[in-house]
Amino acid sequence: MRMMFTTLAALLLLLFTACPADKGPKPTAQKSTVSVKETAMLEKATFGAGCFWGVEETFRKIQGVVSTRVGYAGGTTVNPGYRDVCRGNTGHAEVCEVTFDPAVISYDALLDAFWNMHDPTTWHRQGPDVGSQYRSAIFCHSEAQENTARASMEKIARSGRFRRPIVTEIRQAGPFYPAEDYHQRYIEKKGGASCHM
Repeated sequence: MRMMFTTLAALLLLLFTACPADKGPKPTAQKSTVSVKETAMLEKATFGAGCFWGVEETFRKIQGVVSTRVGYAGGTTVNPGYRDVCRGNTGHAEVCEVTFDPAVISYDALLDAFWNMHDPTTWHRQGPDVGSQYRSAIFCHSEAQENTARASMEKIARSGRFRRPIVTEIRQAGPFYPAEDYHQRYIEKKGGASCHM
């Protein structure tokens, strides 16, 4: 028994000394395709232009838009759900939050897309969708965005493109509440036409 124990101990010692730990390079975490510097340079913009399904689909196709999320903004209810917002008593609008690269597309160009995708002269309505949640709105993430949005609205109003006054709400962004998962990229998932686009 003692002989067997001694033999086993010798074998273990031989095994550990014969197979030293790998001295090669240690594995490193996989690098993200977007660098920290690039991420820091991205900006957010938030728009309400009626049913958020079509708004998101339109912004997603614009070069320089990195990502989009639909959700609710501009109201007083904390963590509202779709049914809450549809009742019309939360104060929230259906919105699309756009993350974009200002080196590729300017905020002003996003505003041009916003004016082109809906009718900013209809009060609480876009196409067949009626209610304050469908209002035309720009929620600004900085004073510079707000100044640019107001100048853009004045320019579009002076252009004579719309016969009626523009009723778009422009204000600083407050909390953004993401909509339920089934609303995210809804048009892409369903492969159908959007509400009013």
